[in-house]
Amino acid sequence: MSSRLAGLSPAAAQQVIATAQALEAGRIGEAEQALRAPLAAFPDHPEVLRLRAGMLSQRGEHAAAVQAMQRAVTQRPQDGLYHNTLAAVLAQAGEFDVAIAALRRACELQPRLAAAWYNLGILLTRCVRYDEAADALQRAVELEPDHVLARAQLADLLRISDHSDAAIAAYRRVLVERPWTGMAWWGLADMKTLRLGEADGAAMRAALGDARASDDDRIATGFALAKALDDQGRYAESLDVLAQANAVAQRRRSWNAPAFSAFVDAIHAAFEPSPALASDGNLGHELIFVVGLPRSGTTLAEQILASHSQVTGAGELPDLGLVLSEESRRRALPFPQWVRTQQPADWQRLGRRYLERTAYWRRERPVSVDKMPNNWAYIAAMRAMLPGARIVVCRRDPLETCLSCYRQHFAGNDYTRTFTDLAAYWRDFDRSTRSAHERHPRHVREHVYEALLVAPEAQIRALLEFCGLPFEPACLNFHETRRTVGSPSAMQVRQPLRRDTARAERYGASLDPLRAALGMAPFGVAS
Repeated sequence: MSSRLAGLSPAAAQQVIATAQALEAGRIGEAEQALRAPLAAFPDHPEVLRLRAGMLSQRGEHAAAVQAMQRAVTQRPQDGLYHNTLAAVLAQAGEFDVAIAALRRACELQPRLAAAWYNLGILLTRCVRYDEAADALQRAVELEPDHVLARAQLADLLRISDHSDAAIAAYRRVLVERPWTGMAWWGLADMKTLRLGEADGAAMRAALGDARASDDDRIATGFALAKALDDQGRYAESLDVLAQANAVAQRRRSWNAPAFSAFVDAIHAAFEPSPALASDGNLGHELIFVVGLPRSGTTLAEQILASHSQVTGAGELPDLGLVLSEESRRRALPFPQWVRTQQPADWQRLGRRYLERTAYWRRERPVSVDKMPNNWAYIAAMRAMLPGARIVVCRRDPLETCLSCYRQHFAGNDYTRTFTDLAAYWRDFDRSTRSAHERHPRHVREHVYEALLVAPEAQIRALLEFCGLPFEPACLNFHETRRTVGSPSAMQVRQPLRRDTARAERYGASLDPLRAALGMAPFGVAS
């Protein structure tokens, strides 16, 4: 295979190499500067296109990134690295199925490309295909025994499958070899039942200053250090460290709150008045969707339901969004622009496609729970596609929810980086789900976290009744149910309900900027 730099001038080749190094380290601004001259001189060169696609993806310009990378792959169709990069930009655009296919092709073309196996493992994890993910990650480690990111991800899989001691040991082994590995520090911090001590705090501060750490390492380590400081009651310090970590993440990829609000408005307009539903009004009767902001009790609601003998908790499935994406590609229009042209038979086709994609989760039990929190934006589409489904909207105090999101190291939830963006996202969620509940009260239920804490049995009985399920005592003892839980709340739902999870008051007036963004009174002032 010819050199990827063939056809470039010596100066351009050096600049392309510098671009790749900057991108690898997460220094997007430096990468853009280095690629400027080669892009002007060689705009159609495949390696220039590949690197440009990576930068566009990091900036959130997903359609342009995919287009650039497809042009590059056309020129080097037998290059596994190019299919690997194509998969990366497709995944960032939410096109998981196509991305997995591209990674399979990359592994086929270059079976010893550890990066492709690692990326395949990451994407399969996001698609709740944990066994396949473990196989891919193990392959990456076999090819590169010092691939600490793959090893840290394998430790994550141990954690979510309730092997906490093994997970802690695996994270610690990674940190012995590479003490600046942010994924390992965050994995330890996210154990919930583990408190990182003073020695760990000192090690994390050293990791933040290590020249070998990438921005991704610094972001994850910052969140882990903030968690440790919070555990020690050093709330002001914790908030400062969080602000620094979120600022680095925001430089990598920002959130366009007005554009997202406009998207939510467009969905409302497209479904007003409500379209005719799928012709089979019972379609989707075996489905329960659990939606809400992250950290609002969605995992807890799923765990309660999954403790029932008739229910499987499938986790955060990407399938609803992927079905809508398939239809967008078929119609050559983005969602929701094609909604008004849909006929009942079209919605029925999409509903059956979702059922087909998720049939795996109903092999042993007749009902499945899809707990993708951000699906709240698609409730109107759920109702049209799957009119028999039940939709549970989880709610928690907005201040607590937003603070918890701000403290959690999320991949891809870019609205969590600032208080202003968090508040705007909350308002979009609030208005959208309240409207859905008002319009579809028989199919959309609001499940309030604080009400559950006050009267657990009454709320759990009401939840089961809404979902058409007979009461079973196991749902009250949900913490005894053993199952794989892939969300950050995995360890919390393996414990009985706790009434001490509220944290905002501990931060006092330091959270007044968030209170102001949410339209709340300052700390200590009655609203």
